[in-house]
Amino acid sequence: MVSRRRIARTLGPWSRQLLHAWRHAPPHSPRRSRGGSGAAALRSPHRLTPSARKSRADELIRRAAATRGLISFAGGLPDPARFPKRELSRAFLAGLQRHADVALQYSWPEGDEELRREVAKLLRSRGAKVPLQRIIITSGAQQALSVAALAAPRRRRIGVEPESYPGALDVFRAMGAKLVPLTARADLQYVMPSVSNPRGSRLGAAQRREVLARARGDRYVIEDDAYDGTTFSQERSRPLLAIAPERVFHVGTFSKTLSPGLRIGWLVAPTHLHQRAIAKKQAQDLQASGLSQALLVEYLRSGHLPEHQRRSAKAYQRKLMHLQLAVRRHLPDFRFGAPIGGFSLWLESDLELDELKLLEASVKARVSFDLASNFRAQPSSKLALRLCYSAVPVEQIEPGVKRLAQALARVQRL
Repeated sequence: MVSRRRIARTLGPWSRQLLHAWRHAPPHSPRRSRGGSGAAALRSPHRLTPSARKSRADELIRRAAATRGLISFAGGLPDPARFPKRELSRAFLAGLQRHADVALQYSWPEGDEELRREVAKLLRSRGAKVPLQRIIITSGAQQALSVAALAAPRRRRIGVEPESYPGALDVFRAMGAKLVPLTARADLQYVMPSVSNPRGSRLGAAQRREVLARARGDRYVIEDDAYDGTTFSQERSRPLLAIAPERVFHVGTFSKTLSPGLRIGWLVAPTHLHQRAIAKKQAQDLQASGLSQALLVEYLRSGHLPEHQRRSAKAYQRKLMHLQLAVRRHLPDFRFGAPIGGFSLWLESDLELDELKLLEASVKARVSFDLASNFRAQPSSKLALRLCYSAVPVEQIEPGVKRLAQALARVQRL
């Protein structure tokens, strides 16, 4: 049996949701069907219910995880080769030696004061002057998103872009919120203005003004800045927090720039909602990891982060260029934009194909990608897929795209 850990490592963060769907699949679903009826269902994924499609996607994840030599363009994972292992090891030892009693003990839910001071410096360098008292250290950006939504006065209707981070969509749906277009009237708006996921684009100045103009009264914005440190140019955008600090829940993380295993992010809430946010965070996990916080204090004080980000961005940009060239050469029916950062390339096509059929054929060809439906707030039949280049070795990028092209040709012949 393939382990959950291997599934997660192969296809990234969507494995948890899809494993859940598989476990709860009804007896008549394709996953649990017997004989010819199941085979017929598998040949017609567009006829399946949403629940059954998730069950089907889980089967493909399991098959991919068990496939030797599979090249995975799935999951927004940083390149393990980019982890600053030596510097983080030194920081861990220094943090444990200097702050052992604090790092190993329970602490306040808002987090270590020294780490909050370092985060305040990072925000100040981008034009957001935030006192450390307003910064809450969270267990990754995922918790920060959850706490922000819970701390907002209203969240019945949440405005999102046509494609958004699936983890945020999951949080909002779990709260019973209705997801509406960003331009619609909403209690909350969720945006990634610096570097979006999955497109890797930046919200324009006019769009930023429109977002903030809609945040009036008891309506607010959640600004997800997770990918800001991955921008390819040295020019960093000014966060919405710097423009409208009392209308914005600002979310940040060290997961994309340093290591997701640290599980450290942060949240800056509007002043009058700060204590409410702390209470929501405390109810979830009491505090973020004291050891990770102590490590990060030492690492950030060392001054290594800016150069590390610069080198990592250069390496990721090189991979992106290889992927763009390979897609142009082998997948001419797909179009894409020009990401300014991030870990992925969003492909769109006018071909009339079912994404599950393509994924099934791709796994057979020993390559995988992220389904577009994971990122969409509303159902769409338009073919798209996300290719993550970040964790793929450069020499495997073109072979992986060739395999995807072979899978596409196979599906088109059916």
